[in-house]
Amino acid sequence: MLGIGKMSEQLIIFDTTLRDGEQSPGASMTRDNKVQIAKSLERMHVDVIEAGFPIASIGDFESVQAVAHAVKHSRVCGLARALDDDIDRVGEALKYANASRIHTFIATSPIHMKMKLRMEPDQVISNAIRAVKRARSYTDDVEFSPEDAGRSNQEFLCEILEAVINAGASTLNIPDTVGYNLPHEFGSLIHALRERIPNSDKAIFSVHCHNDLGLAVANSLSAVLNGARQVECTINGLGERAGNASLEEIVMAVRTRQDIFSCDTNLDTTQILAASRLVSCITGFAVQPNKAIVGVNAFAHESGIHQDGVLKNRETYEIMRAEDVGWNKNRIVMGKHSGRNAFRTRLKDLNIEFDSDAQLNVAFTRFKELADKKHEIFDVDLQALVNDTAQLDNERVRLISLKVCSEIGKDSMAIITLLIDHEERHMQMSGSGPVDATYKAIKKIVKNDVELRLYSVNNITSGTDSQGRVNVHLEKSGLVVSGQGVDTDIVIASAKAYINALNKILASVDYASSPV
Repeated sequence: MLGIGKMSEQLIIFDTTLRDGEQSPGASMTRDNKVQIAKSLERMHVDVIEAGFPIASIGDFESVQAVAHAVKHSRVCGLARALDDDIDRVGEALKYANASRIHTFIATSPIHMKMKLRMEPDQVISNAIRAVKRARSYTDDVEFSPEDAGRSNQEFLCEILEAVINAGASTLNIPDTVGYNLPHEFGSLIHALRERIPNSDKAIFSVHCHNDLGLAVANSLSAVLNGARQVECTINGLGERAGNASLEEIVMAVRTRQDIFSCDTNLDTTQILAASRLVSCITGFAVQPNKAIVGVNAFAHESGIHQDGVLKNRETYEIMRAEDVGWNKNRIVMGKHSGRNAFRTRLKDLNIEFDSDAQLNVAFTRFKELADKKHEIFDVDLQALVNDTAQLDNERVRLISLKVCSEIGKDSMAIITLLIDHEERHMQMSGSGPVDATYKAIKKIVKNDVELRLYSVNNITSGTDSQGRVNVHLEKSGLVVSGQGVDTDIVIASAKAYINALNKILASVDYASSPV
């Protein structure tokens, strides 16, 4: 994997979940979250992991640095504008990476150059050349992106890309930054650039497509058919605005249609589902049931005609095996009689490991508590439980008890006790429902001016005893964070989600001294 540039018919997978994926409002990740996801991507054999944008904040710098320390087999990349300070910051963050890449970019479309950069085209080319040369002083693996290439003049693209190859860029990434292109024209663009740029054979062509028109995957695949040999994508299609090209869809389309594609990835696709669920748990962005590859209905058959066909021969209605992307037909994995070793072993199978026995003990205790409430324990229950347990570390606000009362025709009542900076506080409030009353009580205790921007509920499995996962987005002074809570009681899950998001706000650099 470290010699990826020499593998002519390998399709390089460049995952930007930790960078572009995190730019989804409310999808912010902690340093530990990023390391956890990076290790999952490494187990999948992802070639390049874009860990973040180090100049953006101290937290982002430290996250990229932590991923660079933790990852040993995948190449770790950091993003930088075509500015000296940006590039130096990435170089510092990746200093101890086993294999590093600096990804630098500058806008090239007429509207971006005029309205955003306020630069003439020759200034843009000069800045791009200088940025690539400076990046080469830190690593011999430099990627250059002409931002908004999908709306850029083709002649200008040829000029700037030829120049940055001469300056030392070994990967040229062509982004459809605003998701504007259609598959036939984007594929034609890649073909034209490869044909027209004299030194194009000295670089790998990459693509980074956004999903504003729902065409990110189609555009990416069209580019691959026209010679692109790297695709930039994210788990679950996470990303800014409507998202990015979905890693799982790109990889499985190429793998399934080897009659069409003359390249393939080196990914261990059996790790896809675990990575999808991990990213969903951490970000709070639920995967829609009919999502290709990783949605719960992706391999489900309800129609009698379909069921009959699949029972006779799976290939009548399934073009790939569920097991090949990580689905397990043996859904029930644990119960209340399961022991600690079985619990640890099953979590290890799910790529979940603990740093200490103390962490294992806390998670095992919560597993036993769940097993007493819920008859069937599934893998997704275990993943949600471990993620929920991890949120308990370093909390300033913690839920101690909650009692609610609802009656037809009357306001609901919530009585809550929170532990705040080691001091118990109590509050009773009424509301239009139990969740509304609970949130009013929390706000009354904490006295922190936050606004609820999103509240959603999803069941993790089926059945009335299923755990519910609640996702919330809270905003304070422009900072939007996500919070997740899991419990068999949806009101308790709601309280956990709100408190989880509140703790992230209180832990942020700008709000570390916020009164509670």
